Amino acid sequence: MLEFAAAVFFLIVTPGPGVLSTAGVGSAYGWRPGLRYVAGLWAGTNLVALLVVSGLAAAALAIPWLRAALLWGSAAYLLYLAARIAFAGTRIAFIHPERPPGLRAGVALQAINPKAYAVNTALFSGFAFMAEAMAAETALKFLIMNLIWIPLHLLWLWAGVGLRRLDLAPRMQRGINGAMAASMLVVVALAVGAQL
Repeated sequence: MLEFAAAVFFLIVTPGPGVLSTAGVGSAYGWRPGLRYVAGLWAGTNLVALLVVSGLAAAALAIPWLRAALLWGSAAYLLYLAARIAFAGTRIAFIHPERPPGLRAGVALQAINPKAYAVNTALFSGFAFMAEAMAAETALKFLIMNLIWIPLHLLWLWAGVGLRRLDLAPRMQRGINGAMAASMLVVVALAVGAQL
């Protein structure tokens, strides 16, 4: 069970679309809109986990044209986010639409987030610690995952809100944006590379 918890921590804390966009929403809009967005990410994460556990994700991804459409749609959206981050200029505002993204945007991001499917597949198909009681193990995995997921995302939101309050030099702001964009590009490359 400790190995599972460690895997959850390290798989979730690493930069991916969810945590990067959480920091971006916090940076651009503050706590209240950020919390709505994180609530959507949380609902989307658990929806993806249910799709993985039920086998529906595997059944859908077994259809070649649907799998390709989802892969390229996800990659295109993640590239779009990376471009928004990279071209934010000297503002620390990773995502800058007119209205702050809310609950639906969080759910939608997780629904197309390849990292969410990969993480949930790894977590729920591996790390067996109650093989004789699969339903209890699955329920316990959901509980452990959420007990780690929620504070980690709130920490990323806090970091984004903290960046919003800083008066950083333009060069530092561009450097942060560049690092975030590069992280998103790595996520896209890994997602596409894993599927080819």
